[in-house]
Amino acid sequence: MKGLDLAKLQAYLDSPPLTGTMFAGGRSNLTYAVTDGTNRWVLRRPPLGHVLPTAHDMVREHKVLDALSRAGFPAPKPVRLCTDTEVIGAPFYLMEHVDGKIYRDAADLEKVDIGALTLTLVDTLADLHALVPDEIGLGDFGKPEGFNARQVRRWKQQLDASRSRELTGIEELHARLAADIPAGGPGAVVHGDFRLDNVLIGDELQVNAVLDWEMSTLGDPLSDLALMLVYAGRPLLFKDGKPFAPIDLPGHPSLDEMAARYAGRSGRDVSDLHWYVGFAAFKLAVILEGVHYRYTKGQTVGAGFDTVGAMVPELVEQGHRALEGH
Repeated sequence: MKGLDLAKLQAYLDSPPLTGTMFAGGRSNLTYAVTDGTNRWVLRRPPLGHVLPTAHDMVREHKVLDALSRAGFPAPKPVRLCTDTEVIGAPFYLMEHVDGKIYRDAADLEKVDIGALTLTLVDTLADLHALVPDEIGLGDFGKPEGFNARQVRRWKQQLDASRSRELTGIEELHARLAADIPAGGPGAVVHGDFRLDNVLIGDELQVNAVLDWEMSTLGDPLSDLALMLVYAGRPLLFKDGKPFAPIDLPGHPSLDEMAARYAGRSGRDVSDLHWYVGFAAFKLAVILEGVHYRYTKGQTVGAGFDTVGAMVPELVEQGHRALEGH
């Protein structure tokens, strides 16, 4: 498999012969299912061409998963961390395999109660934000003070690092966001990329595990809420092979209903999310532009990357509309 040498991993683990498959759909770190015939694990490593000089990202993912799983939050339990890049060519960690379904096809979602599932996702996000970082061993996981300002700077830096084409309006969107940054309330553990297809769903539509914690930190929880709302309205699912937005499914709650559900469960004020939605659209635009950049460089693995670039200008426009109150 591209990105994972099973023979070297087997030697490192001193295990029986390994088999594995790569999970499709990953846009950032690469994810593989691995088994020795008795035990099942999931392995995470950085994307090809973006191996860090240290194991910083893998260490952070391992730490947050360990803390959250111990606290009873639905996150996979990590079982091994390896910072030695000589083993498979990059730092990595293994976590327990969790059963469940990842919904990426609208046809599958049409068979379930999408309203109940969506509100369960909202509740899960509110429950994450209710955790007290100091009480679960994550008090040093980030700096909530100045989080929004740092995020605006960070994602501009990410944009500059993956710029490969002209994107009309994105510089102006960044400038508008930087000119009026909310201070934010008390910090919480934020996921950073919370959406439907980053969650394993069980047979009763319960959340078995929240996945993909590479952007988690301590910060403003409204940033997570806003990004979830932006994701709900974007055509990131597929129906008959074509992009499809979750909110277009019959029975899907409106964005206002999702925000109200979060407010009721969390007790937080969500009366003014315009800046947060504008920033969420900017952040997602930068993320997808990075994916598009890696796609043009041949550094992505899997299908579906050829359509990502077209989403970026639409997100830039959405960010401007949000700041204008729409």
